[in-house]
Amino acid sequence: MTNSDLDAVVAAVRERIDPDEAERRALAEAASALESRVRDALADLPVDADALQVGSTARGTWLSGDRDIDLFVRFPADLDREELETYGLEVGHAVLPDGHEEYAEHPYVKGDYDGFDVDLVPCYDVPTASDIRSAVDRTPFHNAYLTERLDDDLAADVRVFKRFLKGIGAYGSDLRTEGFSGYLAELLVVEHGGFEPLLRAAADWSPQVDFDPEDHGTRRFSDPLVVIDPTDPERNVAAVCSAENVARLQHYARDLLAEPRESLFFRPGPPALDADGVRSHLDRRGTTAVAVVFDCPDLVDDQLYPQLRKSLTGVTDGLDRRGFDVFRRATFAADDAGDEAEAVLFAELSVAERPAVERHEGPPVHVRRHAEGFYGAYEDGNDHYGPFLDGDRYVVEREREFTSATDFLESDALFDVALGKHVKSTLREDGYDVLVGDDVAALAESFGADLGRYFVPRP
Repeated sequence: MTNSDLDAVVAAVRERIDPDEAERRALAEAASALESRVRDALADLPVDADALQVGSTARGTWLSGDRDIDLFVRFPADLDREELETYGLEVGHAVLPDGHEEYAEHPYVKGDYDGFDVDLVPCYDVPTASDIRSAVDRTPFHNAYLTERLDDDLAADVRVFKRFLKGIGAYGSDLRTEGFSGYLAELLVVEHGGFEPLLRAAADWSPQVDFDPEDHGTRRFSDPLVVIDPTDPERNVAAVCSAENVARLQHYARDLLAEPRESLFFRPGPPALDADGVRSHLDRRGTTAVAVVFDCPDLVDDQLYPQLRKSLTGVTDGLDRRGFDVFRRATFAADDAGDEAEAVLFAELSVAERPAVERHEGPPVHVRRHAEGFYGAYEDGNDHYGPFLDGDRYVVEREREFTSATDFLESDALFDVALGKHVKSTLREDGYDVLVGDDVAALAESFGADLGRYFVPRP
């Protein structure tokens, strides 16, 4: 592979992702008009505040077709939180009269203006990022830091890197994706001086990977990728990035360098499976699939997915402890919220049925106190076999609590495993269904794409 091969691919990608002059002009005009509206709304308030455009559209790192404008309204740092929220919403509704309120750490207004999706977010105008009173207060500092360091070439490389991350499925700092945020992507490109140097470095990363652009970090982190926020010495910008997504970047960095091609930047997802496709895979694999299906808790993704993952771990650990060997697992949730939305805890089992008895080993006989206690506990009674000696240990064979995975999943013992708080209450109050074997094929109607990703896995 020569540099010219990769250069040609990057040039072709840029043809598809770089905003053209008309797109840039339309965005600049919309942002200017919105800022004017904010100033008019602020003139009626009894506080001094200003507006600042932030994010990728402010820094020239947005991709063609993205229609997001982020405007932050900075209020005095000594303003009461309740007043910040009141004034912020008042300005938001004045600027976006048809907008609606959403909530991050505090409420803000989201709406549409001239075809652009607009977030109008109040924050505190603090002197440094270490003085933040709200998590969003950092954002203006991120904007200032990167604006000073991004020239046209680096901004273009950021766009290419973002498109690459999207193509490989590793873009997004939401807790559903656990990938690379836009800010993290920008920092990594700046740190390495471009897209290609970043690729070559990532191909050889050996986690834990540490970057501290300002050499000012004051905390240690255990994450696979650590990028100390140049505006906040106590924050890892990459904290949400999973080990899997770090490995995914490494894999595809090597792949692209070995064989430069445009298709990696625009990969379609695996095809959705229908019911017959699911049954075909299960028949080929010889495993037993089980699924716990329930009404999706009414939570935003960043609250929902940690609870689903915790619940999946709890359920599969419970299956493993009872001898139903979990081969692989996944969790799905409907993209569309609503009364009919469902969530799924899905597992494939190597073993779905167990004998009526299970082996329970005691301590070696020479460990006298523990051995005598074990023997005494099982000496009497006819509901087990033993105790007897196997080598130098006491052993009993006792009745197994659950002889099938289905019995366990349908029992109250399911509630003894570690479940997410809202998942547990939903299962208890609203109930759930257990699908086993070919019956899980019914999930294809709602989760065909998820099942496609599961049964046609790739890095």
